[in-house]
Amino acid sequence: MTDQTVHVRYLVDDVQAAVDFYTTHLGFSPHTAFPPAFADVRRGNLRLLLSGPASSAGRAMPDGRTPHPGGWNRIHLLVEDIDAEVARLRAGGVVFRSDIVTGPGGRQIVLDDPAGNPVELFQPAGG
Repeated sequence: MTDQTVHVRYLVDDVQAAVDFYTTHLGFSPHTAFPPAFADVRRGNLRLLLSGPASSAGRAMPDGRTPHPGGWNRIHLLVEDIDAEVARLRAGGVVFRSDIVTGPGGRQIVLDDPAGNPVELFQPAGG
């Protein structure tokens, strides 16, 4: 395959709320939509698949477990000024899991989308 697009699937409780969140707050563009089951949004070479409870990704497993949103695996978005991004997002009502953390590679913070899926904002050291 030669497609350079990275595809990530997030389970969400409300597909339209997720589309609105990613397009309003994080610079994604809407791509396709099959409400209320599924939609996808894009940012650069990232295609984020948003799968609601009515989607095939939300169906119960053979052992009875039901997929659900949340967890700690996350998409990682680079930002140039993490302090400005955090201030802008907080003003927009975005919920964060943490404060900004500084490490050897840069600074990061984790926020939640409307379904509780984590998104990391990261400013590389020296950036």
